[in-house]
Amino acid sequence: MTLQNAFGRYDIAAQEDRSAPRTKIAIPAQLRPSGARPFQTVVNDLSLSGFSATSITRLHPGSVCWLTLPGLAALQAEVIWWDDNRCGCAFAQLLNPIVHDAIIDRHSGNNTMFGG
Repeated sequence: MTLQNAFGRYDIAAQEDRSAPRTKIAIPAQLRPSGARPFQTVVNDLSLSGFSATSITRLHPGSVCWLTLPGLAALQAEVIWWDDNRCGCAFAQLLNPIVHDAIIDRHSGNNTMFGG
């Protein structure tokens, strides 16, 4: 097995073994990679520990970024993966559960909860 295959398998396993449930959602937001200008994005899912979002530019795993959701200060995160104009990021600090629930309540519609 090549190192790339080993990394790919770890990456898939990490996505399946999340410590916090994710909520599928669509929230307009801003994403700013370290050292770059912010761009408009849509958060596709959100948990206490991270999120996935659309990304108009390639973000490299391990790089730092900031997510700004409506009505909140920017949240620092680390890029975990990028694939086909989507990125997955882990927050530097877990979201407060009350803040998480307020975000979900504010942007809920046809959102579904799925385990992680």
